[in-house]
Amino acid sequence: MATATANAAREKMSRTTSMEYPSRVRTSESGILATGEYGYPQGHLGHLNEQQEQALEQFKILCEKEKIYTPANLETGTRASHDDTTMLRFLRARRFVPADGLQQFKDTEKWRKENEIALLYDNIDVQNYEETRKLYPQWTGRRDKRGIPVYVFEVAPLNSKTMAAYAKSSASTKVANVNLKGGTPPKLLRLFALYENLTSFIMPLCSALRERPNADTPISQSNNIVDISNVGLKQFWNLRQHMQDASTLATAHYPETLDRIFVIGAPSFFPTVWSWIKRWFDPITTSKIFILSPQDTLRTLSTFIEPQNIPKKYGGTLTWDYGSPPVLDPAEKDHVTWSIPDPIPSNQGWPIGPLKWVPADNGTYVGMAVGSVDGKLRREIVATLHPMSKDHVGVVKDMARMSISGDRVILLDDQKEDFKETNGDGDGNGLSNGVGDVKEKIAESANGNGYGQTITNGIS
Repeated sequence: MATATANAAREKMSRTTSMEYPSRVRTSESGILATGEYGYPQGHLGHLNEQQEQALEQFKILCEKEKIYTPANLETGTRASHDDTTMLRFLRARRFVPADGLQQFKDTEKWRKENEIALLYDNIDVQNYEETRKLYPQWTGRRDKRGIPVYVFEVAPLNSKTMAAYAKSSASTKVANVNLKGGTPPKLLRLFALYENLTSFIMPLCSALRERPNADTPISQSNNIVDISNVGLKQFWNLRQHMQDASTLATAHYPETLDRIFVIGAPSFFPTVWSWIKRWFDPITTSKIFILSPQDTLRTLSTFIEPQNIPKKYGGTLTWDYGSPPVLDPAEKDHVTWSIPDPIPSNQGWPIGPLKWVPADNGTYVGMAVGSVDGKLRREIVATLHPMSKDHVGVVKDMARMSISGDRVILLDDQKEDFKETNGDGDGNGLSNGVGDVKEKIAESANGNGYGQTITNGIS
C-alpha cells in the first residue's frame, strides 16, 4: 500500500513538473502570456504599445489627484516623486488597468508611511540586517541572459530552531530614529529591508550594465532559484504562516519584482504542498513558478542562464555557495570601483549591511554603506559606479530614483556651488573625480540634513 501511494505521488509529481516546464510556455505577439503575464521586455519602459503608454499617463494623473504622485517640473528642475519604472510595476501587476493600479499604489503608500519603510533600510542595525540576509534569497552576483539578477534561496536552513531564534531576535530589531509600531511584524520588516536592497542597489547596478539585450530598458525584476532539497512535510507546515504572510505583503507592496522562480529539489509529496502554496500568489505570479525535476534542472536553467552564471551545486561552473557574498561577473567588475574604508567590515571584499546608490554628477554614482551600528548612523562611500555610455546616463538616473528607501543626493544648480570650493573646479562636477573629498557632504545629504534634496514620501 505504501509503495502504491509513493508511486502515485511520483506520477503526480511527474505530471506537475511537465505541466510547469518553462519551455512549454509560449508568448503571444502582444507579449502577454496566456495567464496575463507581460513577458520581459514587453510592458516595460521602452517597450510599451500605444494603449499602455496611455494607461501610464492616466495612472500618473490619477495618482497626482490623490496626492501620492508628483510629476517632474522642468522649470524648477524638480524630479518626479516616482519614476516610470516603478509606476509600470504597479500597472503590470494590474494588467494596465489604471484604476486597479491606483488602489494598490495607494495601499502601498499608506503601508510605507505607517511603517516608515523609507527610513527602515537606511537606518536598520547592520547586524540585524545581516541576520536576515543569511536566511532569505541571496544574490549570486550574476545575471541571466537578459541581464536580470539571479538569486538563490535555500529553504532547508529555515528549521524550527532557526526560525524561533530569528523570531526572538527580530522582536528587538533596532532601527535608529524609526518607530516600529506600524503594525507589520518586525521579522517581516527585516525581510522588506532585503527588498529595499534589491530595488535600491542590485537593480540599479544591473540596469547600468550595457552587456545585455534591451540595454536601454531598466532592470526591475529578479530571478530566483528556490532550493527545497531536504525539506520535510513538517518543515513546510511549520513555515506556512510565515511564508504566506511574507508572500502576501511582497505581492501587495513590491509588485512585479519577481520574474522567474525555479523550484528545484522538490520531494515526492510536493504536489500536495503546492496545492496550498499556490493560493498565496496571484495567477500572474504562479505562472512564473517552474517546478523542475532533477534531470531537467541544468537543462532548463541553462536555457535562461549561461552555465558560468549557474552555481556548481546546480550543474553550472560558478563557484558560489549559499551564504557567500556576491561573485560579480566581469562586466560588473569593469564598471564598479570598490573603495571600502576601514570602518566598514566586509565579507570577501563585499561590504556587509545595506548598500545604496547615490547619484553624483556626470553619470557617476557612489555606493554608500548605510544602516546603523550601535545606534549611530553610518554613511560611508564604498564604491563608484561608472555608466557605460553617455547616452545611458538617463537610464541609470531613473534606476537610482527608483530606490524605494527614498533618501538620495540630487545636486541642483545652486547646490553645485557648495561643491566648487571643495573640488576645485568651476562647474561643480567634481563628485566623479573626487568622491573621497566630498564624502561628508554626501553623507549629510543622504541623511536628510545637508545640501541634497531628499525624497522620503514613498516609492521613488
